[in-house]
Amino acid sequence: MIENSIYEKTKKGIINSVDYKKVMKKLIVPTGYMGSGSSAVTDLISEYENCSNEFKSYEYVFLHCPNGLFDLEDELMYGNNAIKSDYSIRTFYEQMKNLYDKKYWWVGNYKKIIGPQFMKYTQEFVDSITEFHFDGYWYMHQEPNFKMICKLVLRKPIKIIFRNKLFNDKILKYNDGMKLSFIEKKDFYKEANKYIYNIINNISHNVDNVIMDQLLLPFNMYRVDNYFGDDLRAIIVERDPRDVFILNKYVWKEKKISIPYPTDVETFCKYYKKMRKSEHPTNSKKVLRVHFEDLIYKYEETVKTIENFVGFDSDKHINKKRRFNPDLSIKNTQLFNGKTDYENEIKIIEKELKEYLYEFPYNLNNLTADTVEF
Repeated sequence: MIENSIYEKTKKGIINSVDYKKVMKKLIVPTGYMGSGSSAVTDLISEYENCSNEFKSYEYVFLHCPNGLFDLEDELMYGNNAIKSDYSIRTFYEQMKNLYDKKYWWVGNYKKIIGPQFMKYTQEFVDSITEFHFDGYWYMHQEPNFKMICKLVLRKPIKIIFRNKLFNDKILKYNDGMKLSFIEKKDFYKEANKYIYNIINNISHNVDNVIMDQLLLPFNMYRVDNYFGDDLRAIIVERDPRDVFILNKYVWKEKKISIPYPTDVETFCKYYKKMRKSEHPTNSKKVLRVHFEDLIYKYEETVKTIENFVGFDSDKHINKKRRFNPDLSIKNTQLFNGKTDYENEIKIIEKELKEYLYEFPYNLNNLTADTVEF
């Protein structure tokens, strides 16, 4: 349990990242491949004593979203030039502001989810990686927008009357000069680490272990050792693509909760294979891979594997099967056996994606009508 004095500092946003890492035991990140069942791990871990999961399966995307922290890394480390970092830093800050301000964006509302300190930490991070800030502008500052056009229209008659003796300044998209950076990798990761852990401390409250669903994706696990210490435990969940395809096309689509997979089976197979092969491999000891089906058909064994990986004692599993119940979730498996309507589609998936199929210990004939939503 975190000492009360530290908890009070955390709530006020004044505890620094070094202090925080002394009191946090584990940062647990369940993740997967869209519809692969990573929320099962979120629910399972939430059953243990002293695990924070206030917003359940809310997905934290500020690292891997477009113009997020990982994109900023790539822009500064690999795609930089004499002035491009100005644009990269600005678009990162604007995206973080969007996540903070947009209350009804399902991945946003950081003002509530993370707390009012989020933009303070973002500004501090931006300042720490900005090596040069001076007067000047370039063509991205001159990109026209509605506000600039309005100013030009309003100025035109005044300039004619006064024969161009007024308004000699440029109308620019940004008026605070150039923000440039050629920061070294080690310094970028050092400042990014502080930024990430300052955000985490606003979420943790008074528990030892923090769950942040989808904070990382399988596709960027190769970065984890640059950003996180040994407190990180990322768990990648994969699932039989036959069930994923059927659920998405015949269940989730009907309920308006579909995920962005093609519903044409041949296109799905091509997309799924390329998506999985695009993943950068990692040997990091901070990462564990599990099958969604193993959580159901090999429950005790898989729970023990996850406990050993995270460092949990089994006697801390105080709410066993309260959030994740394999006896219910089993209804969401082997749907491809349930109806002959899918027979042709399943044959194509079994041929094209055979390396991703799960070997079930026994057969069930589950129906989509009996699936369970959590």
